[in-house]
Amino acid sequence: MAVEDRMFRALAVLRVVVLGYAVLLNAYRDNFDRPVLGWACVAVMVVATAAAVVVYAAPERRVPAVLLGDLALAVALLLATPVAKGDWFEATIPGYWIVGALLAWAVRYGWRGGTVAAVLLGATDLLTRSQVAEKDWGNVFLILLGGSMVGFVCESLKAMAAERDLAQREAAAAAERARLARAVHDGVLQVLALVQRQGGELGRAAGVQEQALRTLIRSQDALTATPQALAGHADLAGALAALGSRPGIEVALPAGAVELPAHTVTELAAVVRACLDNVERHVGPDARAWVLVEDLGDRVEVSVRDEGPGIAAGRLEAAEQEGRLGVAESIRGRIHDLGGSATLDTGPYGTEWTLAVPRGKERS
Repeated sequence: MAVEDRMFRALAVLRVVVLGYAVLLNAYRDNFDRPVLGWACVAVMVVATAAAVVVYAAPERRVPAVLLGDLALAVALLLATPVAKGDWFEATIPGYWIVGALLAWAVRYGWRGGTVAAVLLGATDLLTRSQVAEKDWGNVFLILLGGSMVGFVCESLKAMAAERDLAQREAAAAAERARLARAVHDGVLQVLALVQRQGGELGRAAGVQEQALRTLIRSQDALTATPQALAGHADLAGALAALGSRPGIEVALPAGAVELPAHTVTELAAVVRACLDNVERHVGPDARAWVLVEDLGDRVEVSVRDEGPGIAAGRLEAAEQEGRLGVAESIRGRIHDLGGSATLDTGPYGTEWTLAVPRGKERS
């Protein structure tokens, strides 16, 4: 509908232009055998143009009856030409004014509608002439070509707009699935993994459920987009300060507040907690970790470091293939959606994540 609206607005301008040309041309030639009928036809064109601009402006008024009336009027004016000018006329009264009805059919009904209107108008133009000149055949050919091609272009634009809207809906749905997947991973999956390690038979049952959930998450679309940002701002330093109360974790913060959009703060805090959970799980509950927050003006960087054995080469890729999305979604996925970067440095000396997020540059 948006494509059609734009085309009809452009057509409204074209109608006025071709009307002005037709009025001036008829006034210049002034070759009517029946002047009253001829100028009455010109007056009808003026009124019809004003009415068409108003009627076609509203989508609900573009009904078949209106388009049929528009086309019928163009045909009637062609038929009135030999009566008003005589049998041996050279130019019709409406002239190029008839392209308004032609293009209206092309916009509304595509190349088929444009072709039907062009055939009807072209045949009427030729049949009303006592003698058909070479230029008349050329004009009819241009009418046929214009009606079909404009109709085809309009059909293509409508199809492209529909595909774009579908892609946007799919992207929004994928973004919501990705957001839910992270929430599930940060909550339910970690609880199930804990039960699996400590709960005997219950743990084995939970392990089955854990793997089922991981498989479900892995099957979701890879396409992601930023969720709707929360209103207002929040202090990242205040959000991360509480992490210093956890055993073995030291948090270094700037002297002042680090103001960022509330959504960015929420996501960054979730990423840091995911990094620390990985330290506790893979290095040990007594492992030491350090969190450093740096406000660099145009961006904010958060570093999370531990002194564990590091991550083996290829381990992260294998975990993602197994449906374990802690790094792929809870860390990298969140930072990617914020328009930032998550850099990993790991080896026998330990593991360090550097999370950089630009100010006010969240992806839309």
